[in-house]
Amino acid sequence: MGTGHHPSALKRDRQNKKHRERNRAYLTQMRSKIKRLRISLDSKNKTEAEGLLKATLPFIAQMAGKGMIHSNTAARYTSRLTRQFNGLK
Repeated sequence: MGTGHHPSALKRDRQNKKHRERNRAYLTQMRSKIKRLRISLDSKNKTEAEGLLKATLPFIAQMAGKGMIHSNTAARYTSRLTRQFNGLK
């Protein structure tokens, strides 16, 4: 990235790169948690799904709090996953 030669611009470049990598890792982690939970819900494994749900929902809320995903998106994920879990018999 070529943003100029000012020390502050170079530092901003370094920070942006670090944040970009960290944010990508967080999003990947969130998607993986959701995918594991959905697989568990599809296989009707209620005990496993319950444990995964308890780990996934706070993580989704945390991502919304950090601004990684929109709060409405987090609410939609939470609602759909919870509704699917409650549908298990």
